[in-house]
Amino acid sequence: MRVSSLEYAARPGALSTPSLRRLAMISLHTSPLDQPGTGDAGGMNVYVTELARRLAQRDIEVDIYTRATASSQPADVPIAPGVQVRHIVAGPFEGLAKNDLPGQLCVFAREVLRTEAQFDVGHYDAVHSHYWLSGQVGALARDRWGVPLVHTMHTMAKVKNGLLADGDTPEPQARVIGEEQVVAAADMLIANTDDEAKDLINSYAADPTRVEVVHPGVDLDAFRPVPMADARARLGLPADADVLLFVGRIQPLKAPDVLLRAADALLRRDPSRRSRLVVAVVGGPSGSGLEHPTALADLADALGLSDVVRFVPPVHRDELADWYAAATLVCVPSYNESFGLVAVEAQAVGTPVVAAAVGGLTTAVADGISGVLVDGHDPEDYARVFERIIDSPGLRAALSVGAVAQAADFSWDRTADATLGVYGRAVELMAAEVVR
Repeated sequence: MRVSSLEYAARPGALSTPSLRRLAMISLHTSPLDQPGTGDAGGMNVYVTELARRLAQRDIEVDIYTRATASSQPADVPIAPGVQVRHIVAGPFEGLAKNDLPGQLCVFAREVLRTEAQFDVGHYDAVHSHYWLSGQVGALARDRWGVPLVHTMHTMAKVKNGLLADGDTPEPQARVIGEEQVVAAADMLIANTDDEAKDLINSYAADPTRVEVVHPGVDLDAFRPVPMADARARLGLPADADVLLFVGRIQPLKAPDVLLRAADALLRRDPSRRSRLVVAVVGGPSGSGLEHPTALADLADALGLSDVVRFVPPVHRDELADWYAAATLVCVPSYNESFGLVAVEAQAVGTPVVAAAVGGLTTAVADGISGVLVDGHDPEDYARVFERIIDSPGLRAALSVGAVAQAADFSWDRTADATLGVYGRAVELMAAEVVR
């Protein structure tokens, strides 16, 4: 019979709960090796990678389990000292959409358990799952390994369905049920913001004592203020341009169309702006946006903006920092965001953010200090804000200073330290259950 470290810690005479040595992270549907900004890769990929790196710097070995999507992928890929991605074969390598993945949960879970079985008993001290699909696997691993499960939702079906963009597809009921099951199974739940914690408690009946708010971070070494002129020169942008930037996956939820329609409104109000305007969209189609991958380009044509809009495929971090620095402002008009990593990255570079006043964006952006929060998604409202920032260099400068200060409050080191506290709480809770 397997005896977990938690069972040992709960025995009479045990001195204390053992410290965390090894952690299994589960990120089933998207790999930390994937390029953020297209497909299903986005802020969650960054979250998993950066958190794992910081935990490893604190002497915790982290294995990240993800589904293999190509036969050429090695079984194990080290991505940092103490951090390893483990590719699990579950279903065909290609051709599976995220909504097809529930059918592979059993196979994925079986192969995760089989991989762990090659190690000594008690190899992992905790499981941290990301997104509901991973949570289903994490719940099984929890019970099999006798270690606590910590879960981060990242997004929630009930919240998304309540804030759908026009024409977007609702999340299926199977996901809602799956999320409710994960909430019930997890020893601790990590929410990105206070609002997300409230959603877990009010919409999913989560136990408030098992929900902890831990803000995601930003890499303040990679995203830091650099001269706008230098960034524009490297990207080949005019020094005197008014650059409106969108970064992220191109799908209705992220609402990049709002930026294009706002740019159109801006030009209708003052056609003379056209010679200086650059609207840059950095990212690729994702989610329901894959059904019409040219929809945003078609909209640019229909609005007569093809001469000012630039579509840029997802770029690596160094070039992304240049895009942020080159922008007059960054627009994040999403219908919902659990946090809004793009907003924090942009602010860390010193660029003001114009964002929808929804979800985690109300935490990420300090309204009137680091950027401007806009109620709703009326392009005319966004155009008016763009106009104020473009035409008021003093305002932009003040927002830029506020942006850097706002981003300084978010770091991955803080995230890792707070997350370690949640792991400790989860260990205590499970040990108490063993005693009972």
